[in-house]
Formats: sequence, C-alpha cells, structure tokens
Amino acid sequence: MNKTKYSDIGFFERYLTVWVIICMIMGVMIGKFLSPIPTILGKFEYANVSIPIAILIWIMIYPMMLKVDFKSIKNVGKNPKGLFVTWITNWLIKPFTMFGIAYAFFYIIFSNFITPDLAKSYLAGAVLLGAAPCTAMVFVWSHLTKGNVAYTVVQVATNDLIILIAFTPTVAFLLGISGVSIPWDTLILSVVLFVVIPLAGGIITRSIVTKNKGIDYFQNIFIPKFGNITIIGLLLTLIIIFSFQGNVILANPVHIILIAVPLIIQTFLIFFIAYSTSKILKLPHDIAAPAGMIGASNFFELAVAVAIALFGAQSPVALATIVGVLVEVPVMLVLVRIANKTKGWFLK
Repeated sequence: MNKTKYSDIGFFERYLTVWVIICMIMGVMIGKFLSPIPTILGKFEYANVSIPIAILIWIMIYPMMLKVDFKSIKNVGKNPKGLFVTWITNWLIKPFTMFGIAYAFFYIIFSNFITPDLAKSYLAGAVLLGAAPCTAMVFVWSHLTKGNVAYTVVQVATNDLIILIAFTPTVAFLLGISGVSIPWDTLILSVVLFVVIPLAGGIITRSIVTKNKGIDYFQNIFIPKFGNITIIGLLLTLIIIFSFQGNVILANPVHIILIAVPLIIQTFLIFFIAYSTSKILKLPHDIAAPAGMIGASNFFELAVAVAIALFGAQSPVALATIVGVLVEVPVMLVLVRIANKTKGWFLK
C-alpha cells in the first residue's frame, strides 16, 4: 500500500527539495555572473510586481484552480472552523509572535553581532513579513498536501480582504510608525493576478470542458495533463527571484544566517499553532494542512515591495524581507513533509 502511494508521487515532487536548492543556486549565480538577465527582466514590472514572476505564479496556480467546483466554494460556509483558525492565527497571533521572536534575537541574543540600528531595521523587515500572510504560494503547499482546493481558495481570498484593512495598522502599531503607507496598487494587483484571474480561468475552463466532454474526461484525462506544471512554475519562479537578489545574498552571508534563525522559528511555531488547533477542533486533514500553511508562509511579494517603497531597495529592511524569501521554500517543504506524515492524526 505504501509503495503504491509513493509511486503516485511525481518525479518532480519526489525530489522537490533537491530541485529547489539547485534553482536557488542557479538564481544566485545568474544574478552574480549574468547580471544583464535579471536587469532586463526587472524592467518588466508594474506597481512593483514583476510581470515574469506574476506569469509563472499564475502558471503554478491555474492547474489547481481547475479542480475548484464553484458549488463546493459555497459549501465552505457550512464548516467555518477552518476559516476562524486561519483568521485568528494570521491576524491575532502571527504578527505579535514574529515581533517578539525577532526582537529577542536581534536585540538580545544576537546583540554582539548586530548593532542597534541594524536590529531595528531587521525587526522592521520581520514585522512586514509577519503581517502579510501568504496569497499565492500557499496554493502550491496545499497542492502538495492534497488540501481541499475550494477551502484553500476561500481561506486565501478572505485573507486578502483582511490584508486590505489590517496590514497597515498592524505594521504601524508594531513598529511604532505613524502614517505607514503601503503601495495599494501592488496589493490590489497581486490579489487580482494571484487569486481572481486564475480562479476565474479555472472555473471557466472547467465549465467549458465538462460541458463538451463530460466530468469523467475532465477529471481523468484533462487535469492530469497539467500534472507537473505547478512544480515547474515554482522552480522557474525561484530562479528569477534569486537572480534578482543574488548580489545582496552573496554580500551578506553572515547576517543572512542571523536573520534566518528567528524567521525559521516563527514559521514552525505558527504552523503548529494552526495545525494543532485544527486537530483539536477535529477538522479533516485537507483543511488543517492548508490552514497551517497559510499562516506559516508569507506574502513576500508585498513585504518586499513595502520594504523597498518605505526604506529603499538597498536598506537592511529590504534585506530582511529577502531572507524571508530565501528560507521560506525549504522550510515550507519540511512542513509539507510533516503534514503528509501526520495525515493519520486527522479524521478521514
């Protein structure tokens, strides 16, 4: 039985950690030695959103949106516990634990290695990450844990709405900054690109194909054609992201490690808070896993954009948000593995 299940895992998914590490190294090397490539790609952006990255994220998400039955979205309201877990974890717990953990490491534990000014900047970057729960990449983590796609869509969509209201006051409160501004065009464009368009595309495609070919053809023949596209899109996205930040990463190796430590601890903590709460509430695994993943991962596109807009591209604040990108994928893959190994803890 276990052998059959393992054989069902695709080649790219089975060795995903290896491919991720290779792509991260490739991206950094491209940024260092083939700098004209990221320079050219960097020109294609709108509202601080990289168009090449947006396209690749769309490619990642679209195959998963094909699985969404619009009727199932309406049924999510019948079991709202998973939504409450997501909302409470992301907005009443995560920003404050991020602040506390980052403050403890940057101001106390690492005080011999980091100046007070750098500690303040790194703390600001960590808070920007902690106040921005994941929007796009969580669909990948949900896919890898066989999460309920319709439920994940609603979890992400409601998070996006809350971000519009809660992000600025949360960051302003934690950093003690009055009048913190965020690039609203970046936020709104990200929501449209990463949620609205792929969801609409998936629903329309599903409707057309099932109407012409039937549901059996759609589920057993059409959807499998997109089997590896999500993973390929993820790997190409990583190459581009790290090509943009290659020089920054290579120029700050020690501080990158120092910044990464509290971010990693925070990621594991938030995942287990949401995941264990879901178990206590007796939620099924396909809801519990995405609930944990959304809180654990970050909307790094927004965090990086805000850091650049407020403090500048070369600021330590921006560096901290970039480290968030660096550590997120490997750590999230570990959490995906943990979630898959503990599936038996939950209701069938």
